[in-house]
Amino acid sequence: MKPSHQIIFWGIALSGFIFLIWLFKSMLLPFVLGGAIAYLLNPAVNRLVRMGLKRRVVVLGILGCFLILSAILLAIILPILAREAIGFIDAAPQYTQKIWSMLEPNIAWIQEKIGHRITADQIQEAMKENIGKALQVGKGVLGGLTTGSLAIVDFFTTVLITPVVAYFLLKEWPRITTYVHDLMPVTHLQTISDLAGKIDQKISGFVRGQIMVCFCLGLVYAIALSIAGLNYGFLIGLGTGLLSIIPFVGSALGLVTSLIVAYLQSGGEWSFIGIIAAIFFVGQFIEGNFITPKLLGDSVGLHPLWIIFSLMAGGSLLGLLGMFLSIPVAASIGVIAGFLIERYKSSIYYRLDFDPNGNEG
Repeated sequence: MKPSHQIIFWGIALSGFIFLIWLFKSMLLPFVLGGAIAYLLNPAVNRLVRMGLKRRVVVLGILGCFLILSAILLAIILPILAREAIGFIDAAPQYTQKIWSMLEPNIAWIQEKIGHRITADQIQEAMKENIGKALQVGKGVLGGLTTGSLAIVDFFTTVLITPVVAYFLLKEWPRITTYVHDLMPVTHLQTISDLAGKIDQKISGFVRGQIMVCFCLGLVYAIALSIAGLNYGFLIGLGTGLLSIIPFVGSALGLVTSLIVAYLQSGGEWSFIGIIAAIFFVGQFIEGNFITPKLLGDSVGLHPLWIIFSLMAGGSLLGLLGMFLSIPVAASIGVIAGFLIERYKSSIYYRLDFDPNGNEG
């Protein structure tokens, strides 16, 4: 088979696969979540199976413990998170008014710099209108999650199907990998295996490392900010941990948000603001010297800009499902792009002595 024929064949196969994902996107979320859980727990299952235990028993035990611990954690965190989120939405107009009071004396100076006359009422009205829209959207989302019948059905469907998918994937993991291995073209099997290994290293380093770092960091910030007495500290802390999936971005946004809330809450008391800032500096020290080295080690991560782009692209195309799929897709594209660049540099098209008429120099 000519290389052009292979490109056409695999292009059609990839297009068909993408079309199927788009076609069934409304029902794929529990399967993607189940696959992520299976991928996360599979190394522990394999380790115990190699010790002589039956795979079915090991899968039931590890998956059961994982689901029980997750349920307990969610039962503790979600009520606190929901209460603080609703409180923050309700208090946001007051914070907006305080910020406006601080900015109002500088309006004339800003207008002089930009050379355009805008009345204070126009600026204030625009701020209130846009913030009001954002708050209404936030309340609508929270209300939809708790009262919408369709959302409730989707939620319970996901909760019921995800563990089943995870169980069967974990139980049949060796058969699935063997089956996929047998489908690979024999002539390119070694190359594909090498690429798959690199992709697995990227994804496992991120999923089993960076996500655990974010989780630990979020809990540390949430507990510390709550103990310090910061309003909505638990919400801000967990949000900081979640956004830390993008290195540097999450901590920076969390620090800025916490300092603004601390300033407005205390009326500018610098000792309280200093305590909040110290929490983030200590958190970064612990994360950089203990949490990240322990959980990530020397694994190769993904570039922050690539993570931001993949999350935004996945979310815009497929919503929540796309965001879950974005990381493995981004890792795969990165590895394959690197492989193609290496092939290009080793080809005659990259060499300086290449003659476009077909003659080598």
